[in-house]
Amino acid sequence: MTVSAPPKAKFSFRRSLAARLRNYFFAGVLVTAPIGITIYLAWSVITWVDETVAGLLPQDYNPNTYLPVDVPGVGLIMLVASMTLIGFLTANFLGRVLVRWGENIVERMPVVRSIYAAVKQILESVLGSSSTSFHEVVLVEYPRREMWTLGLVIGETYGEVREKTGQKLFNVYLPTTPNPTSGYLVFLPREQMIHLDMSVEDCMKMIVSGGIVTPPYKASLPAAIIVPVEEGPP
Repeated sequence: MTVSAPPKAKFSFRRSLAARLRNYFFAGVLVTAPIGITIYLAWSVITWVDETVAGLLPQDYNPNTYLPVDVPGVGLIMLVASMTLIGFLTANFLGRVLVRWGENIVERMPVVRSIYAAVKQILESVLGSSSTSFHEVVLVEYPRREMWTLGLVIGETYGEVREKTGQKLFNVYLPTTPNPTSGYLVFLPREQMIHLDMSVEDCMKMIVSGGIVTPPYKASLPAAIIVPVEEGPP
């Protein structure tokens, strides 16, 4: 005579098995999703660059014309090589003269010159070799007291804003969640900011994830205080 397991034991076993399978599934998602999304985005960018560059090149100068199959990344390599070559040419005297001549033509166009000047100033501020923009993460008490927001220090404030306020201010960009490309520009003195040791990359991860991804932080230990011991009388 066989003794069957009680109903409660069967139900507990099934629930435990379902919980394990669910945990395994989510563990697989956590492992494969970042890799899959990264590969998909990288492949999309490479494909878009290849198609754009291939559309600008004549068929005789397109390497894929002479290959049996299309090789991904050829357009990206050609784009990087072209930008490097242009940078090399503009670094010498003749290149600077040509750039100056082209800028003089652009400055005579009413609408185009404003767009060109703004884009050039932004790129020089962000990509310049001596640029310090977006290199410091701070905490700002915004939009009210006891409510804190992550901010990126763009640089020191100059011009009319500084002259009218009479203070040494800094341009601070406050990105929004989950789209950090939109945000607010505020002008703050240094004493109203709290410097953070986290990198800009970690700051962006925290903003995009809505605080789910928190960068690790190891607090520095205070220096040991040595108290001198007074010797008694001999």
